[in-house]
Amino acid sequence: MRFTILDVAVMLGIIVPTAIITTYFLLRYRKTNTNAAYDPHWSHSNLIELIVWAIPLLTVAMLGYESYKGTYAVNPYDPRMIKTKTASAANPGSAPLNVDVITTDWQWLFVYPKQHIAVANELVIPRGTPVVFHMTSATVVNDFFIPNLAGMIDVMPGMRTKQVLVADKIGQYRGYSANFSGAGFSWMGFKTHVVSSAHFTHWIQSIQKSPRHMDYAQFNKFARPTTNIDGKTPAFSHVHARLFDQVIKGVLDGKVYTTRMPPPGAA
Repeated sequence: MRFTILDVAVMLGIIVPTAIITTYFLLRYRKTNTNAAYDPHWSHSNLIELIVWAIPLLTVAMLGYESYKGTYAVNPYDPRMIKTKTASAANPGSAPLNVDVITTDWQWLFVYPKQHIAVANELVIPRGTPVVFHMTSATVVNDFFIPNLAGMIDVMPGMRTKQVLVADKIGQYRGYSANFSGAGFSWMGFKTHVVSSAHFTHWIQSIQKSPRHMDYAQFNKFARPTTNIDGKTPAFSHVHARLFDQVIKGVLDGKVYTTRMPPPGAA
């Protein structure tokens, strides 16, 4: 957001003076204005050349530098990222929360490995706590994107992707996939709830009482192509500790989840 505002400000700093100067020249040197100076022998000005070339060069250099800084500032693979996020968090002493994110056609599964729980299509995180996401896809490439909290990043089958965020305001935010992935893509969204630490602890305890369990066999049933029109958010307890790794291994071994196709001639 900061870079976007800077970009707009710089562009306005060029466009507005250019429009004013253009208007001034059109009025001053119009054909009917006989008071304007006329110099038919003028052909070059070092000052004008300097201005014409210096402004775009300085603009590109400044925006390039800001882009360079911004890119590295949000790099989730930079080992300094956790320390930076922790230092800026509302609770500087809070330990990072690990969340495994697995995408399917067309749902999100958020696994809290240390808490041994998982929730589909709903992400709950405590305010002021650095959250470290490890992401993978069981099917095709998706994009993890929470516009008000985390930048867009690819989630790829058979691979691990990382993202880090700290939410400093309690509230509800919209997250979704930003990469078209098929028929259920339009409903492939998830709610992100930022809650207090006490609320988060109570929520964890309530999910741990869920009668639904999740191991790799259950995941294979969950991962069958499902268009989540109703916005269901099933919760699971006793989640297998290595479910994330099993999903990656399954993809590398050629595991696919095919979409059911209607028989020939069916309406």
